[in-house]
Amino acid sequence: MAKYSKSAGKDVERTVKRFESGKLKSGKRGKGGTVKSRKQAIAIGLSEARAKGKKVPQRKTAKRKTAKRKR
Repeated sequence: MAKYSKSAGKDVERTVKRFESGKLKSGKRGKGGTVKSRKQAIAIGLSEARAKGKKVPQRKTAKRKTAKRKR
C-alpha cells in the first residue's frame, strides 16, 4: 500500500519547482521570506497536499516529556 497518493507527489513536485525558481515563500501568506533548503520545500509541499485532503501520512511531532511531580 502506498504511503502517498500520486496527486500528493505532484503537489510536492510543483512546490520544489517553485523553490528552484526562487518563488517559494515560507510562513503564512509568504511573509517569512524565501525558502532556503530543499527539505523545507518538500515539507511545505506535503503540508499543502495535507490541506487539500490528499493521501499523506500525518505530520511527525516531537514527543512531550512528562514533567516530574513534586511530592
